Amino acid sequence: MSTRPISPSAEESQITQFLPAPPEELTAYYKVNFPGHPGSLAAHFGNPETTIITSEIAAALIPSESYEGVRYPDLLIAFNVNPALNEARLGYLIPEQGKPPDFVLEVASASTGRRDETVKRDDYARMGVLEYWRFDPSGGRFHRTHLAGDRLVDGEYQPITISRTDDEHFWGHSEALNLDLCWEQGQLRWYDPAAQAYLPTYSDERAARVVAEAERDTAEAERNAAQAERDTAEAERDAAQAERDAAQVERDAAQAERNAAQAERDAAQAKRDAAQAKRDAAQARIRELEEQLRQRQEPEAP
Repeated sequence: MSTRPISPSAEESQITQFLPAPPEELTAYYKVNFPGHPGSLAAHFGNPETTIITSEIAAALIPSESYEGVRYPDLLIAFNVNPALNEARLGYLIPEQGKPPDFVLEVASASTGRRDETVKRDDYARMGVLEYWRFDPSGGRFHRTHLAGDRLVDGEYQPITISRTDDEHFWGHSEALNLDLCWEQGQLRWYDPAAQAYLPTYSDERAARVVAEAERDTAEAERNAAQAERDTAEAERDAAQAERDAAQVERDAAQAERNAAQAERDAAQAKRDAAQAKRDAAQARIRELEEQLRQRQEPEAP
């Protein structure tokens, strides 16, 4: 949507404020406000400085301190306007804003259903509202049909085509918003054909947060499980290394025992060899002494 700022045409001190909506006109809460449609639409369109999206706020051609000539649509959308004036006056004064609203929606109720299709339709056409839509959550008990829309052509409303998928799904396209309005099992939904997606409701956002949180929890659990697997593998490797180290210690101890035994055997052998050497030396000395004795005992030659 194109946007352009509009300057106030009157000082706030000179502004006559509209009255709050009468109780019989408060039909938007459960089907418009509670699901969060105004906020979702505001986020979709952006440009809050030049866009008005309000619910159950007055709309009129002239200032008024009474209900005469004033309508309180369940949803009003206007582009290229001045939200500050709307807030100051507690309503949408068409001459002050410089243009009629682009879009108005009424939600059917037992007290307003007939007027939605008759006098309100005439009033919105007289105000110059570009598109006027009617939504009946009861499925046609208060309005003649589930969903209906009109577009202003040469000062008169012409019906907008409403398509039916089945008994629980009806929809029509708003050229003013470039969105599809959908009646789905008694609930109002907005579908963006360009994005091929519904505008989110509070329930959608809550569900998305729950899903995102569950995905984060799952991802965290997967990371923790992967870390636990890595820790377990590391512990198993450490345990295996410890077993290998223990086995090596046992082998080294066994080898040390074998070496000690061999050293004992070698020492014993050395002792035996030393004893044998002593015996051999003694034996040799004895033979030497015997030889000397024999030589002394032999007579000298004549």
